[in-house]
Amino acid sequence: MAAASSPDSDSGLAESNEANSKWLDAHYDPMANIHTFSACLALADLHGDGEYKLVVGDLGPAGKHPRLKVLKGPTVLAENPLPALPAAAAAFLMEEQHETRTPALALASGPCVYIYKNLRPYFKFSLPPLSLNPLEQDLWNQAKEDRIDPLTLKEMLEGIREKAEVPLSVQSLRFLHLELSEMEAFVNQHKSKTIKRQTVITTMITLKKNLADEDAVSCLVLGTENKEILVLDPEAFTILAKMNLPSVPVFLEVSGQFDVEFRLAAACRNGNIYILRRDSKRPKYCIELSSQPVGLVRVHKILVVGSTQDSLHGFTHKGKKLWTVQMPAAILTMNLLEQRSRGLQAVMAGLANGEVRIYRDKALLNIIRTPDAVTSLCFGRYGREDNTLVMTTRGGGLIIKILKRTAVFVESTGEVGPPPAQATKLNVPRKTRLYVDQTLREREAGTAMHRSFQTDLYLLRLRAARAYVQALESSLSPVSATAWEPLKLHAVVQGLGPTFKLTLHLQNTSTVRPVTGLLICFLYNEALYALPRAFFKVPLLVPGLSYPLETFVESLSNKGISDVIKVLVLREGQSAPLLSAYINMPVSEGLEAA
Repeated sequence: MAAASSPDSDSGLAESNEANSKWLDAHYDPMANIHTFSACLALADLHGDGEYKLVVGDLGPAGKHPRLKVLKGPTVLAENPLPALPAAAAAFLMEEQHETRTPALALASGPCVYIYKNLRPYFKFSLPPLSLNPLEQDLWNQAKEDRIDPLTLKEMLEGIREKAEVPLSVQSLRFLHLELSEMEAFVNQHKSKTIKRQTVITTMITLKKNLADEDAVSCLVLGTENKEILVLDPEAFTILAKMNLPSVPVFLEVSGQFDVEFRLAAACRNGNIYILRRDSKRPKYCIELSSQPVGLVRVHKILVVGSTQDSLHGFTHKGKKLWTVQMPAAILTMNLLEQRSRGLQAVMAGLANGEVRIYRDKALLNIIRTPDAVTSLCFGRYGREDNTLVMTTRGGGLIIKILKRTAVFVESTGEVGPPPAQATKLNVPRKTRLYVDQTLREREAGTAMHRSFQTDLYLLRLRAARAYVQALESSLSPVSATAWEPLKLHAVVQGLGPTFKLTLHLQNTSTVRPVTGLLICFLYNEALYALPRAFFKVPLLVPGLSYPLETFVESLSNKGISDVIKVLVLREGQSAPLLSAYINMPVSEGLEAA
């Protein structure tokens, strides 16, 4: 296959021709008729002869006639039909004692995992059946004994489907979708069969059992439609561990060993990624995405997630977001590129615009242009070549590229790690003699300095407490001290005497809560002043408004003396005032003239 002739204008990393490309074009067949995705691709030495084959779980054209295909080079070596659409394919070692370390092939399809050894069927593991709805089971038993007609059976099953917590079986769901003329024949055909409620496998991955070596025994980790994760024993195929999730897992990534310590990340349909550890029945951490995930790849200790918002996100295993990279088109598939000879791990992303972009963290390493959009990616040893990239396209084509031995990936955009400004040393002045003397003094007289500070602090607290008590006893606060009755009072005296106009401005400083049931009381010297009303009610106070309350004060003394009038704001049924204020009355000029 010839690469695209125009280089990428942004990064200059697009492959323009084979001379300056990092990849060799090994094979391109646009009519290979392979329709699959990355989880259903696996590279494995199935016969132990050092010749790695390509295992493909093929969905078939338009999702019909799924098949298991094994390719050697560009040719199909073996092909077997599958009973259901494949969900994932993986190669793993089952046993330790045999000298020939031939891996087995696991293919997840429907509710089963099919195990092949030397391309021959070896074992089939079926997921345990789920509990049935007792009402549904009773209805089918009545249908078996011809005690219920098909129309009544349909009505009863529809009522169960709407209200029951346990979902219906596949048999009942198929029956509900039939036309009225087809129901009787369906009931006669299936009434003698035992109904079952079976879940299906949504994703699968391998987990090392007790060693981290490349050729160590591995367990199969399954994600199911009923929101569970199962870990299978590689020899007996029994369930070693079961973990529950809040949603259905669609992508899995694991690290560690099952017998020692492992960490599992599950991307689910609800748009969240859940982190589980050994012996944890529930997720330990949760990563909430703003959109649905389309891929999950673990690069060293970083989880790289592709989303439907055309972006890549990097997270730690504790859910901390590290970086985000925006893609020029929608992400169709993702997978890991691991070049062991150079210790390189990067993430590959196939885009809808026909590009395959390779990133290390947020740094773009390489762009590969293809004649059709890539829907699946797989990198590893194929045949006898270590660094081979296998791609399938949307139209069913097969592309095989080999990484050149002299190829070195160079970061072009983005910066990895801390910014350069962080390494710049600050211009910190040297320690002066005064600073050194002060440090020595603090070391020598630290106890005395602490005691002096504590004494001053206690005196400050004492003075503040005394002032607070004095304010409470004299009630001189024009602002209410309680949060439930936020009031503010302001008094104005007008006139020359002997009659004065006294205006009280009362305000409810609350934002939403009105105040009712308040009283105004005046305390004064009756030998000097006379008030028409020394006690009256306050109307409802709307938040934020200032209410003017007016009254008149008559001066009775002709000696030219004055006094204070104390104003109290009270709550009905309470003796303690909410707030109070002192009003300094002026000298009556009219009485002085007389």
